[in-house]
Amino acid sequence: MEIEKGSGKIAKTLRVMILDKPGYLGKLTSAIGMQGSSIGDIRLTRMGLTHNTREMTIYVDSEEQMEGILDNLAKVEGIIVEDVIDLVHQLHEGGKIAMRGKLPLNSISDIRKIYTPGVATICRDIFKKPELAYKYTAIPNQVAIVTNGTAILGLGDIGAVAGMPVMEGKAALFDRLVGVSGIPILISSKDPAVIIETVKNIAPTFGAIKLEDIAAPECFEIEDALDATLDIPVMHDDQHGTAVVVLAALLNSTKFSGLMLSKSAIGVIGLGAAGMGISKLLLSYGVKKVIGTDLNQAACERLAAAGGETGTLQEVMDGANIVIATTGCPKLIKPAMVKKGQVILALSNPNPEITPEEAREAGASFAADGKSVNNALGFPGIFRGALNVRARVINNKMKIAAAKAIAACAEEGELVPSILHNEVHQKVAEAVERAALESGVIKPWE
Repeated sequence: MEIEKGSGKIAKTLRVMILDKPGYLGKLTSAIGMQGSSIGDIRLTRMGLTHNTREMTIYVDSEEQMEGILDNLAKVEGIIVEDVIDLVHQLHEGGKIAMRGKLPLNSISDIRKIYTPGVATICRDIFKKPELAYKYTAIPNQVAIVTNGTAILGLGDIGAVAGMPVMEGKAALFDRLVGVSGIPILISSKDPAVIIETVKNIAPTFGAIKLEDIAAPECFEIEDALDATLDIPVMHDDQHGTAVVVLAALLNSTKFSGLMLSKSAIGVIGLGAAGMGISKLLLSYGVKKVIGTDLNQAACERLAAAGGETGTLQEVMDGANIVIATTGCPKLIKPAMVKKGQVILALSNPNPEITPEEAREAGASFAADGKSVNNALGFPGIFRGALNVRARVINNKMKIAAAKAIAACAEEGELVPSILHNEVHQKVAEAVERAALESGVIKPWE
């Protein structure tokens, strides 16, 4: 099995034959431990005359470390490694999603009703009154998950097709968490005009558009153009889904630290898609001072145009009560930069700009990393709520309502709730619905 565990850890499941005599399981675990790996689950899968077969999960830092462990185990008497099982690759074979019909097809009569000739009546009705598509088709429950693959997870510009497993994962979360049909759309172009025109042309198929893993600054132009053109919600998740969950985390972290969010000076280190989305939402929430920094001068100018301030990394660290980092640069924040009492959210995965432990030791009143702040807490409920009331847009009032709902679902001592929290996505959807109604951005049913 290959998954992340903690910071940069990879898990592999070994299938191992072990001589059925006292001490040999201990030899196996010792040989693995000597290579610097930790051990997870161990299961007995088969008992033989002389050997028992077990499957065990081990956590390594790299494939090279894994090879070292296998070389070491080959030298241990009574131990035979049968296989290194990669369950993640197995799970992805054939893809993670599928479109399936909802109705039974057990007879010719069933077919005549859902297809020809019965379907013609529905087509004629929609032709006469296009609004009926929202009653008689799947359109109002479908969200396009659009990417060109230029900013995939922490992998960067790997292309749209290589990013498809991520889009499938988002679609699976949509289905499991809120019952929305997410449809991946891969666009092999870096030209914003091509992406804008493509999405405009396919938009009638969907109730909303979710932009995903499109690099800055093109993502800003694409979202703004589509938002202005389409009468269905458009949201770039890397910006706004992340911003919503960060705001939720700040609402709770300031409770732990005794700071008042609206009166705090907030520093944002890294002004790409996530950093800009966070900055804009904080300003909309009412934070009086957002000071950001980025190596890209154009990014700094965008923040200044949005109402923020800019400075150097040291100026941000010196001037902010709360620091949020989204740079992708491990160890960028040195312990000596941390001020006593600061709140530090170093969100780059898998390795943060400073570890929570280092930040707290340096005097931070509260610190967390990206494992605690996942935008999958936000986007399912946000889109579910927007679809439920046929919102034309997803505005800041809706995002702030979502953040407050997420924060309220956290248990005592939690920064934000688990993605699999029983109620969080429903609560977010309900909050977004109310905010959409209150801000007058819904399309009336005709």
